[in-house]
Amino acid sequence: MIMKCFSREAIDKEVLPGRVIQRAIGNNSFSRSQIMTVGFAHYSAEAGPMEPHQHAEEAIYVTGAKDGWVEYGPHKDNLETKVALKSGMVLHVPEGEWHVFRYASGGFVDIVFMYAQVM
Repeated sequence: MIMKCFSREAIDKEVLPGRVIQRAIGNNSFSRSQIMTVGFAHYSAEAGPMEPHQHAEEAIYVTGAKDGWVEYGPHKDNLETKVALKSGMVLHVPEGEWHVFRYASGGFVDIVFMYAQVM
């Protein structure tokens, strides 16, 4: 395999409940990988509200935010911590921690997400 260079604009957008994602690297992504997942996500009214979720350990880089925040905690119904987001922040989400991105009217959150490939 050789290095693959591409721009974000080349990656298809997929509207999922609560977010619009672009799968850059990983399984079923623009560039295939069996060991890692990297992509972009946009949270705004365009995709509707997001449900709290949990998954593999994840690293997140916030590329932009306007009146947006993350809520997290030990259970889907107990997201006890709320942190306002701004461009340049890095989030390290432990495996299995419940979290959700939210925003005020007219707001948004844009991120780059990275985690080990999960089949």
